[in-house]
Amino acid sequence: MKLVFAGTPEVAVPALDALLASGRHEVAAVVTRPDAPAGRGRRLVASPVAERAEEAGIEVLKPVRPKDPDFLERLREIAPDCCPVVAYGALLPRVALDIPAHGWVNLHFSLLPAWRGAAPVQHAIMAGDEITGASTFLIEEGLDSGPVYGTVTEEIRPTDTSGDLLTRLAFAGAGLLAATMDGIEDGTLKAVPQPAEGVSLAPKVNVEDARVDWRAPALRVDRVVRGCTPAPGAWTTFRGERLKIVQARPVSERTDLTPAQLAAGKNNVYAGTGSYAVELLWVQPQGKKPMRGADWARGVRIAVGETLGD
Repeated sequence: MKLVFAGTPEVAVPALDALLASGRHEVAAVVTRPDAPAGRGRRLVASPVAERAEEAGIEVLKPVRPKDPDFLERLREIAPDCCPVVAYGALLPRVALDIPAHGWVNLHFSLLPAWRGAAPVQHAIMAGDEITGASTFLIEEGLDSGPVYGTVTEEIRPTDTSGDLLTRLAFAGAGLLAATMDGIEDGTLKAVPQPAEGVSLAPKVNVEDARVDWRAPALRVDRVVRGCTPAPGAWTTFRGERLKIVQARPVSERTDLTPAQLAAGKNNVYAGTGSYAVELLWVQPQGKKPMRGADWARGVRIAVGETLGD
């Protein structure tokens, strides 16, 4: 088939690579978000997908909005058979959805209908799920509600951050997306409607969602820290300044601390929760680089009974 691939961040690059390597389909063009300011100088930088496409000598389309007439006209000229999508980052209007004969097929990082939305991996970890995966589905105008072509499953490991898990899913999902294109092309794969039960939503995780509630049980604190790493980053406050919690570890034998209470030893620092303590393995004080929790504790000289948060 002739394909137009849509995607933007680094997590979409393995899928593009898989399609380029398949040898079965032609990636005629790539659709990605416009260049965005990045770094201290805030200079405009192309998306990772745009950079990879340019390396491969593929036409790159960067519409401000997918409903822009010039973009739609160019898409009609290319006349793709199908448009595979991975984390493109913009809503597709009906007029765009109708152009390819086989529609737009999205790779979504959950087992649909669970965790529809922008942050499925973060929500799966924060909810304590043990199994997740990726799904390919035909895009409709509803939120991740279209019929599903295929899935792959992935275990959520006890120490997984959302970054760890998303990296594994990006590569597992790349193979799934390529296989889905093959199945659509040869007619052996049919999309199956999602069940009405089991729907859950995964909206974007914002900074306030990532604030640690020390009254919650230690396992919940651990899940929030892992689910919000690397972005937006779990955080609390200490002496009125923001402190990012980069890595923590529940310590079930430490039950002597009240919620948010700190206790520092020679090589460890602990914070109390609503159940037992967590060890703060890595933290990042405001305006500084990440550091080991014990090193941070020595530097700030935690007083007896001092707490995190308000």
